[in-house]
Amino acid sequence: MAEKETEKTIAAAPRNPSIDEGQVAAKEQMQDIGADLYLEVQQYSREELDAERNIVLRKIDWVIMPMICMTYTIQFLDKLSLNYASAYTLIPDLGLQGQRYSWTAAIFNFGYLFWALPANYLIQRLPVSKYTGTMILIWSVLLCCHVAARNYAGILVLRFLLGMFEASISPAIMNIVSMFYTRDEQPVRMCVFLAFNGMATMVGALLGYGLGNAHNAHITTWQLIFLVIGLINFVWSFVFLWVMPDSPSSAKFLTHKQRIVAIDRIASNMIGVKTKKFQAHQIKEAVFDVKVLCLNLIAIGCGVVNGGVSNFASSLIKGFGFSGITATLLQLPTGAFEFFLVPLCGLAAGYFKNSRCLVLAFICLPPLGGLLGIRLTPLTHRWSLVGCTWLQYLVGAPVILSWNILTTNIAGHTKRSTANGLWFVFYAAGNIVGANIFFAKEAPRYFSALTGLIVCYASMVVVALFLMGWMKWENKKRDGKYGEGADELAIKDGFRDQTDGEAKHFRYAM
Repeated sequence: MAEKETEKTIAAAPRNPSIDEGQVAAKEQMQDIGADLYLEVQQYSREELDAERNIVLRKIDWVIMPMICMTYTIQFLDKLSLNYASAYTLIPDLGLQGQRYSWTAAIFNFGYLFWALPANYLIQRLPVSKYTGTMILIWSVLLCCHVAARNYAGILVLRFLLGMFEASISPAIMNIVSMFYTRDEQPVRMCVFLAFNGMATMVGALLGYGLGNAHNAHITTWQLIFLVIGLINFVWSFVFLWVMPDSPSSAKFLTHKQRIVAIDRIASNMIGVKTKKFQAHQIKEAVFDVKVLCLNLIAIGCGVVNGGVSNFASSLIKGFGFSGITATLLQLPTGAFEFFLVPLCGLAAGYFKNSRCLVLAFICLPPLGGLLGIRLTPLTHRWSLVGCTWLQYLVGAPVILSWNILTTNIAGHTKRSTANGLWFVFYAAGNIVGANIFFAKEAPRYFSALTGLIVCYASMVVVALFLMGWMKWENKKRDGKYGEGADELAIKDGFRDQTDGEAKHFRYAM
């Protein structure tokens, strides 16, 4: 009976493959959602597969990348909304004077921290696009609810919930990118979509400036900012749910053969596509992994910088002698800095082999110089101080490069979910610290905060270089013990959900 069923399967296949007992056994060992398509790769010659690789890549770029870029733009607008609102009457209207505003900024990250690990495990278990689209819908409603905030307690609750539901977006996008793009393709594309944070900064600055000139007796400017951004998110959530696929296997814009090519393309990543099964032992490996520890240190450094800059840029620029509405407009160039310079980091990391850690360390130097400039330049040189502030928006580059190091060097889906979750836990903790080292009594220079940010950038340079050396040493050790890796065995280990520690033919990309 089983033989007849096997014969029927062979007859129904699009190419007439010879599915032998070895393939059936391999399929049973592979619980990855892309395993079926990976086994179908053997039905085609290498020439047939390679002939469609560029066509498939173009299709993926035309569908996946615009979806991710737009999602990142509106999501970062959410985070910046409090900063733009603070340039108007938000602080006196809700009684957020002194450290209350700092805690309003920080509470978002408490929600983020609370949900970071559960979010990553849910992404592993659930269809990623449907889960993410639902989160966008929920946080759009929460953002609109900011209009109804009447006091300090109310805004704290809303910001906590907003942070909780936004904790899913970055790990979900990382998951999607690793499903559709090869190791070499990921750095530039990840940097491109993060660069759209810069687009969000420019759009948000113009939006904040424009709404600042809209006067209505029934709604304040800061309420209008939250309402408009919330409604944009609400509309986009339905577009996301309709268009974004959960994996290459379910991508409607690809034909069946093109889905096979898509799986063949990313097989060389050595991590498979996605395995829903939870493997408890992989959590322990993630917690004690040197790479994960180093990336967590980078995460907390990036978080401190981001938490300070994203919430206090307006306060810094106002302290240099500009009005509130001008301070909002002067943040427009920061978006251009991020939009154009961050993708260049991705190009460099993708073009030069094993340069991710080096590029990460290098890109920390310009904002470090900017911080020293803010610390040492007299207040009379206010345009120099503004320029130094603009450099701080390059923090997106070390963030995205550390994500890329994580997605390409952590195998085992439960381990990767844990490592992703820990990264965002430490990042959220850093944001909390960053938002609370800007003491109101130290305005406009905020010496304590600037010292803390300088230490963070210097530490990230050291950690990135150490991580590069460690991965290089580990690759050489494995080559000497097991022979040259990154081969067919490594690919199969990825579809079997083996971790990078278990798969001896896995090799790290520095």
